[in-house]
Amino acid sequence: MRISKWIFMFFLFEFSVGVLYGQQKIFTLEEAINTVLKNNRDVLVAKMNVEKANAAVDEAFGYALPSLDVSGNLAHMLEKPKTPFPDFEALLTNATYGILFEEKVLPEDNNKFLPIKTKLQSFAQTNSFETKAQVTQILFNSAVFRGIGASQIYLDLSKVQYEAVIANSVRDVKKAFYGVLLSREILNITKASLANAEENLANIKALNQQGFTSDFDALQVEVQVENIKPKVVELENMLQSAKNGLKILLNIDQSEDIDVSGKIEFTEETFPEEEKVYADAIENNNDLKSLQIKKRVDEEFIALERSNYWPTLAAFGNYSYSGSSDKWNFQTYSSAMVGVTFSINLFMGGRASNRIEQAQIATKQTQEQINVLKDFVISQVNNKILELQKVRSQIKALNRNVELAQKAYAIASTRYKEGSGTQLEIKNADVELMSARTNLIKSVHDYIIANAELDQLLGRYDKTYTNEIEQE
Repeated sequence: MRISKWIFMFFLFEFSVGVLYGQQKIFTLEEAINTVLKNNRDVLVAKMNVEKANAAVDEAFGYALPSLDVSGNLAHMLEKPKTPFPDFEALLTNATYGILFEEKVLPEDNNKFLPIKTKLQSFAQTNSFETKAQVTQILFNSAVFRGIGASQIYLDLSKVQYEAVIANSVRDVKKAFYGVLLSREILNITKASLANAEENLANIKALNQQGFTSDFDALQVEVQVENIKPKVVELENMLQSAKNGLKILLNIDQSEDIDVSGKIEFTEETFPEEEKVYADAIENNNDLKSLQIKKRVDEEFIALERSNYWPTLAAFGNYSYSGSSDKWNFQTYSSAMVGVTFSINLFMGGRASNRIEQAQIATKQTQEQINVLKDFVISQVNNKILELQKVRSQIKALNRNVELAQKAYAIASTRYKEGSGTQLEIKNADVELMSARTNLIKSVHDYIIANAELDQLLGRYDKTYTNEIEQE
């Protein structure tokens, strides 16, 4: 009895663990978007670029602030350096004899004079130390001041690129999310068709047993059921593939079980005038904004290269404390100095002018890229609007088509039961109904995706996704 109790508790524990670790995670669209913005590597890299640009701005300001350098050294000479120098002993001896001879103290004798030669002598002491502090302040340097402005523009560029990654990620999440919903809806439609076929098969078999239908009709319906079953398996695999694609985008482990919560529903929208849409695209498209800011960066590089022609003026002040000795009993002294340095380059072999020319060409190239991208964006916006208008008109007709197909299937089933219809009519009606439902759900899906792509082209997304960056 006790053994049975322990076995029961063991299986209960195993079941609980399985439920805990095998629990399915269900995502709404908003949850999927937030997960991507939190985990997606492209988003994380773009956010790091903003943080890096913020640090670059602080660094640029740092060049305009005073700098303080402190240094110190202690040296002990193992062997003193020596310098060739006139022999002081010979000089002193010759000077002494010269005076004695001149004053007639001694009789003049040139043999007393020593030859003047150089002798290796050391003027350094064995031990020495020096400590020094220096403050430097840039008073004028065009490159420093231009660098501050360029770093700020670079920060603006990194923020726009971050917004572009956000907008692209939102679009990609919507496409993957609604791809899962579409796969599930088509799977459900196919399962409904299979259920209709199986129900029809059951009716046919019942009628066949009573002698009201032929064996051929029963075989036809059975073949129809068996043909639909592989499609169900195929669509189940497609649904799993769509979920795996979403997991990659969400940066979730492939072993996790996920699903999505939502519906593919048609929400009709009104579009503003084309000119207004085009103006919004040119003003708000993130790729265009990035290129326009990049052009400003290129122009700043031109100014930075031109700053090489301007002088640099800096003020400095230093204080030093030093000492030296042979026996560690230092004789110390201090010194202080203030001053201004001025420097200007008069010739660099044409390097500055050539770099300016390169920067000017880069600016022109960016402008051409802007012009090309403007035309492409306007073309894409126009195509998306036309696609949305086309799909919107199709959806109205497809809704009507589904209603008619449902009625046709009901009529065909009734006619067959009454003996006035054929099994082929039911089969065709079922195929038409499944096709009508599939076409409708695909069209609504296409409308939603086209609308998401239009939002990305127009730079439209929930600005709360970038609040964290804007506040920095």
